[in-house]
Amino acid sequence: MRIDKYLKISRLIKRRTVAHDACEQTRIYINDKAVKPGAQVKAGDKVMIRFGNSELTVRVLATPEHVTKDGAAELYEVISE
Repeated sequence: MRIDKYLKISRLIKRRTVAHDACEQTRIYINDKAVKPGAQVKAGDKVMIRFGNSELTVRVLATPEHVTKDGAAELYEVISE
């Protein structure tokens, strides 16, 4: 699954266009590598998101195509904030 879509369905970033822009600005890393919006993410990957001066690191648990609002939190586990 594309990283910009994953960030949107997991509710880590509210809109896919915002996730796309964050990738273009090198604020999204998968396994410690800066990625483009089309980069593939899979279960077990470590995703780091930089928000200004803070960082959020999560481990991907699943990458389903569709998810409910309640099920979004089950797609990742927070490693560090």
